[in-house]
Amino acid sequence: MKKDQGVNVNKKKISDLFGKELKIANLGLESMAVSLETQDIQVQQIDWKPPRQVVPNLMYTDTDISIEDANQEAVNRIMGSKAVLVGMGIAKDVIPGMHDRMILHAGPPVEWERMCGPTRGAVMGALIYEGFTQDEKEAEKLAASGEFEFSPCHHHQTVGPMAGIVSPRMPVFIVENPVWNVRAYATLNEGLGKVLRYGGMGEEVYKRLSWMEEVLYPNLSNALEKIPGGIDLKNLIAQALHMGDECHNRNRAGTSLFMRSIAPSLIRVQKNPEDIAKIFEFINSNDHFFLNLSMPAGKAMLLPAEGVEGCTILTVMARNGTDFGIRIASMPDRWFTAPAGVVDGLYLPGFSEQDANPDIGDSTITETAGFGGFAMAAAPAITQFVGGSPSLAHDITLEMYEITQTEHKDFTIPSLGFRGTPLGIDVRRVMETGILPRINTGIAHRKPGIGMVGAGMLRAPKKCFVDAFNEFNKIYCSKKENE
Repeated sequence: MKKDQGVNVNKKKISDLFGKELKIANLGLESMAVSLETQDIQVQQIDWKPPRQVVPNLMYTDTDISIEDANQEAVNRIMGSKAVLVGMGIAKDVIPGMHDRMILHAGPPVEWERMCGPTRGAVMGALIYEGFTQDEKEAEKLAASGEFEFSPCHHHQTVGPMAGIVSPRMPVFIVENPVWNVRAYATLNEGLGKVLRYGGMGEEVYKRLSWMEEVLYPNLSNALEKIPGGIDLKNLIAQALHMGDECHNRNRAGTSLFMRSIAPSLIRVQKNPEDIAKIFEFINSNDHFFLNLSMPAGKAMLLPAEGVEGCTILTVMARNGTDFGIRIASMPDRWFTAPAGVVDGLYLPGFSEQDANPDIGDSTITETAGFGGFAMAAAPAITQFVGGSPSLAHDITLEMYEITQTEHKDFTIPSLGFRGTPLGIDVRRVMETGILPRINTGIAHRKPGIGMVGAGMLRAPKKCFVDAFNEFNKIYCSKKENE
């Protein structure tokens, strides 16, 4: 056969192949077949999951504590908790352990030398906002000087989105869990774009922060004082899940519900109508305002689970833009870390994945508490912000049931027949199934001073869970395993 004849034969075979009707077999998530079905291509869905990993079957500790019972105790404490916005205060006055030379940040511990760009930018911006310096170069030198203590928000019952920076004079929300007499704290949300929590710096950032301190904070604080019993945030989250939010990256309903709750009291305590009008305009233009309420609500509900002996449920999942860290109930002071992951996202015009910083922020407290990305089936419209499809949002929630202890009795999803949201990330189940928690998140520019560049989704890194599982096994179950 001549060479050119062979080429013609091969071309004909290829043509014959693609000229026939395609029949596709799809393994795994049904959402993967959606794009094919929209093109009228026949797809056979096959129910398949990766084989479970062979790991030690941890059932009892060396002291005969039932791990399953301990895990159920932890989630019962979480579900039985309340989260009430009872007031506001200045960070250094109300946050436990906070002092004049301390800056709180998101995620596990990290020193200046290892901080990512947006965290450095937010620290520098906070130092300028606080009045320690007026110049960004001087702020950088001051931050690196060792004069300030950097500490994780989680070490102080506090949570912060993205860089998570809390400086001494910043106003914070105070959220109480009256069932267990514990409190959690968070700053006020600035909005999207070039803002401090994304590492943004500049006059517009400092001007907004000053207005929040001088106008927004005192008016909100005065209004809250006039509301008997405070505002029930757990109830607002439950309602928002029925209105299309998942209360992490979609907070439109939650923000609206908060406005309805506080508006009458705001009007009653107002001394300057124009200030109140600007407050309404600010909150109305910022659909993420409720994020800084849903986060401390999640933290307040998770705190009672810390210290449950023999428990493998996560109480913290957080990132600082350099490291991703988790903590489990039975070892509440121990961080298990891995490099922060790369977010698969949608980018604002003019930006791409080349500009993106790795995963960052304490906002994964929402997933840990049983909403956020784990409740995406309740918020299919969120995919317009973070990417994916409505069917993918549905599938993500279903997948997360595989790695959680139970279904939340108070947070439910209408599209799943009011099934409770997945609650109680179990390190054992993550190891057995190989399924890693799914997270949706904002994306900060990798360089200091620029701010938000997009939003997207990713999974938690496996190493955290491997290390936590192995350490738990070593401390609690080593004798049982060797018997």
